[in-house]
Amino acid sequence: MLGLIVLLQTLTLAVSGPATSSEYLPIRVAESEGYFAREGLDVTVRTTRAESGAAEALAQGQVDLAATTLEALLRFGPRVPSETPRLVFGLTAAPPFSVLVATAQAGAVRSVEDLAGLRVGVTTPGAPELAWFGWLLARASVSVAQLHLMSVGGRGLASAIDSGEIHAALVHEPMATRLLEEGRATLLGDFRTPAAVSRALGMQTVNAAVFVRADRRPADVHLAAFAQALLAAQERMRAASAEELAARLPSRVAGAHEEFQARLEAARACHLPDGLVSAEGLQQTIGIIRAHTPLPWRLRIPRPEAMLHLEPLQKAIKARRAS
Repeated sequence: MLGLIVLLQTLTLAVSGPATSSEYLPIRVAESEGYFAREGLDVTVRTTRAESGAAEALAQGQVDLAATTLEALLRFGPRVPSETPRLVFGLTAAPPFSVLVATAQAGAVRSVEDLAGLRVGVTTPGAPELAWFGWLLARASVSVAQLHLMSVGGRGLASAIDSGEIHAALVHEPMATRLLEEGRATLLGDFRTPAAVSRALGMQTVNAAVFVRADRRPADVHLAAFAQALLAAQERMRAASAEELAARLPSRVAGAHEEFQARLEAARACHLPDGLVSAEGLQQTIGIIRAHTPLPWRLRIPRPEAMLHLEPLQKAIKARRAS
């Protein structure tokens, strides 16, 4: 008896690096757990060195989908009106980071206003979190120009805080939580969860998401299947232990065993509920990026409503709730 040959729908997905990023962990879990194949998809995942690489791959038609940041998409993504990018699944509200104050400085730095004139550490010049930080400062009538920003690298932030080289820093997860738990820093601004972002800025935003091109958009039935796989991956991340997940993930994704637990907890906290993004949240994020990031002068940003294509995701959510 001849066996049935099941033909899977082929999709290519560019994912921003590094492979250990917590923002894109649901994609890695969906791949390693076989959720894409279960939904009838053959998804080839290509990791790029940075967010810009994934956005460029989408713009050049090299991939069907790109998991990257909204900032990278606006700066390096499609330009032609017919290729307008569509957001099909939201991942995070903001870069998962915190504004931390060195414990020794906590008495003098009690609010964002107190940062004026002080040394603030960042990983690199132009880091994505600077846009969110800039908006937080603006709410307190402080500008980035009033600070002394110091680029000390990701690994140098902790030692710069401990040594007193800097007064405060923008620290990514999971290092931020570790410094807080060890009493080496105090919290001044929290962007680690969607709820924390809303409290800090007084509005909703979106950072990392999955995008497609309008002129090369996969069929809705396949986008719904893709969304089902990511929703299943998020559920798996909430329920499974770090050991269970790491055992199935490639070593380049899981990274060091002793660090994966912390990265998993950060990923659980930072992701948007059900991947949904509102037009208002998208518009507000575009405003933040425009205010603090140089964009191509020829860029014409479509209406937020035109950049969202969430019907397949909403169908997937409805199906999961009914099952």
